[in-house]
Amino acid sequence: MSVRTPDPDPDWTPGPDDEPPPPPTNPGWLSDLELEQVRRRLPLLYVEAVPVRVDGIGQVVEVGVLLRATATGEMTRTLVSGRVMYGETLRDALYRHLEKDLGPMAFPQLPASPVPFSVAEYFPLPGLTAFTDDRQHAVSLAYVVPVTGTCDPRQDALELTWMTPEEAASDAVSAEMEGGRGALLRTALASVGMLR
Repeated sequence: MSVRTPDPDPDWTPGPDDEPPPPPTNPGWLSDLELEQVRRRLPLLYVEAVPVRVDGIGQVVEVGVLLRATATGEMTRTLVSGRVMYGETLRDALYRHLEKDLGPMAFPQLPASPVPFSVAEYFPLPGLTAFTDDRQHAVSLAYVVPVTGTCDPRQDALELTWMTPEEAASDAVSAEMEGGRGALLRTALASVGMLR
């Protein structure tokens, strides 16, 4: 589907003091104002990742959950998450957000196929799905991603807590997770055979 942009004003001509706008440094990135406007009109595509450590036969032995502080100072748990930019592949977006949240030495092992274990739909109104996001309507493709290196949380993450699969699936951890992500974490664990 093509999007029609308004035609430029045919009567406008550049004056002697007019300079052409600088070329965008990253045409796939939205300014804060543009993002706010888009969030009110369109669902946005996100990727989410559940970082895990696996043993020699590929079974999950630890699950990584991020600890963050909200703007109001509340402590919450969450997953690696972020938008897919225009022109960016799912693999590139997933890798970028894993590196952004876990640090460059995490060494994520991206899945061979870009098929997610789940698709989560977040709405600003509670009750439509198990997932909520006050800012927007978002569709998220969720992946379980083994990491083999050292994780050093960056950006707004305060720490990465490694838990056993049983601890990660507990009601206590689910209650600390924002936007219904506790249900998504349990679905992730079920997808790799850790919950029955």
